[in-house]
Amino acid sequence: MITGIFRQVWRSGLAAVCGLPLMLAPALAAPCGNDASGFAAWLPAFKREAQAQGIRPTALRALDGVTYDTTVIRLDRNQKHFKMSFEQFAANRISSGRISRGKQKLKQYASTLARIEQRYGVPGEVLVAIWGLETDYGVNQGKMSIMRSLATLSYDCRRSGFFTAQLLDALRIYQHGDLTLDEMRGAWAGEIGQTQFLASSYVKFAVDFDGNGRADLVRSAPDVLASTANYLRGHGWRAGAGWGPGEPNYQALLGWNKAEVYAKTIGLFARKLRN
Repeated sequence: MITGIFRQVWRSGLAAVCGLPLMLAPALAAPCGNDASGFAAWLPAFKREAQAQGIRPTALRALDGVTYDTTVIRLDRNQKHFKMSFEQFAANRISSGRISRGKQKLKQYASTLARIEQRYGVPGEVLVAIWGLETDYGVNQGKMSIMRSLATLSYDCRRSGFFTAQLLDALRIYQHGDLTLDEMRGAWAGEIGQTQFLASSYVKFAVDFDGNGRADLVRSAPDVLASTANYLRGHGWRAGAGWGPGEPNYQALLGWNKAEVYAKTIGLFARKLRN
């Protein structure tokens, strides 16, 4: 999980996406609100609209008892502009310990990463770099309820359209059986799993690479790594091309995170893992 100031790098990309016109998200009759007072009335209205869009009543039980989360709203309102230079950011994020653990992961999952690269064209060191930067290889995935966070942000008027779409996709993940409700915990804005996918990205790019019938980005490292590769390929990654600034795959890294300091840090970390 990108915590503190490092989350603000990713958030710069989210803010741009969240500024999309609301017509791009499903139109819901449930009225939004700017405090907790209307949430109890909003929730059943949202459930009715979600059911009309294919969410089954059994899946909608995931929202039973969900309450408005003031912590999520506080975190949303208190985002700060990111001002750290690439050199500062990279030095802070690419520690010797993280490099060492990353090289261990490359060895541990060598055969899996080779199969992933054959299928998606993304080298293992790039995937492991992202894995390490996002959650320290799955250690820090976040502990907040995805359903509660997304319900709060869907109800909140500031970016209701964007987060309503995310909540519907989170319900689809649960309905499909990829994650249990207990597993659906993550960051305050709804990022899920070991490389912190938004629910919409999960639905579009998550892969069941270990073949157990679930695309599990919380517990399955093969699924995590393959899904991350699938995401990058979906954002223009070209097998065999470079990923530094000005090279073909740099834009795919910016598709992962719109902050250039973050994209550059992924590339630098990957090179250190390769050497």
